Amino acid sequence: MKHLLSTKDLGSKQAVSLLDTALEFAEVAARSVPKLPTLRGVTMVNLFMEDSTRTRLSFEAAAKRLSADVMTFQATGSSVSKGESLHDTAQTLEAMGADIIVVRHSAVGAAEELAHSGAVATPIINAGDGTNEHPTQALLDAATLRSVFWEEPRGRDLAGLKVLVVGDIAHSRVARSNAVLLTALGAEVTVAGPEEFLPEDVSSWPVASTTDFDAAIHAEPDAVMMLRVQHERRTAGDQVSLDEYVNDFCLTEERANRLPADTIVMHPGPMNRGVEIASAVADSDRSVVLEQVRNGVSVRMAVLFEVWGDRS
Repeated sequence: MKHLLSTKDLGSKQAVSLLDTALEFAEVAARSVPKLPTLRGVTMVNLFMEDSTRTRLSFEAAAKRLSADVMTFQATGSSVSKGESLHDTAQTLEAMGADIIVVRHSAVGAAEELAHSGAVATPIINAGDGTNEHPTQALLDAATLRSVFWEEPRGRDLAGLKVLVVGDIAHSRVARSNAVLLTALGAEVTVAGPEEFLPEDVSSWPVASTTDFDAAIHAEPDAVMMLRVQHERRTAGDQVSLDEYVNDFCLTEERANRLPADTIVMHPGPMNRGVEIASAVADSDRSVVLEQVRNGVSVRMAVLFEVWGDRS
């Protein structure tokens, strides 16, 4: 795997292999010294042109557990404010010794364009490009589903699981990546949101779609993934009334109580408590949000290991 740019690049076999590698790396966290020498001498750079907490720190933790050196670039206070391009910034980082570059950018296709431009020879990992994709988030979500539902997850896909993704689907790179990956792994995915929050091309997605959250709950999903409303990506003309949204699409305690007893609740973060999810649900025994965070480190360890091991 030269780069990781999109879940579309991962077949089910390669995805399962990555998830199995992540399981092996997850065992490192239980050690008294949770480190491996696997990437000693390798420098990973977080090239983040958008704000991030979980993804940025998770990649840092993953790299350090593999003994790699880490440099973190943030656009604020950098030469980007002076007009420097993504290509020039990446070339500068490569000249400084970057061996792997993890890119988060507001522009759709930024990571892919950089990877195929010839500007750098460094492996590129997409950590989120606008409203397009977030492949490592989808992988960690798949890892979480496997760990919860399969007693022995190694080598397992997600066949038979019903996953409901709810919220601002149109602007969610998490929804797009999960729709592709979870479906490829055998899950049945349904996306739900107000009509204004569903993408115009949702009929071409490999998922079912609905504007009726309560009906989707009645269908007894195995997992419900709540997404925040991405106000920063919406325009003034496509806003939905907050009161209406909370009334129709918030995962309240009452709605959660109507789910099957073993249905789990997921969220990629950051959460807007009281908007898409009630605090009582976010902090309940159903919630696997922190498990998602933990799996994020081991999944990103697996991705770093794979891209560094395939530099031909």
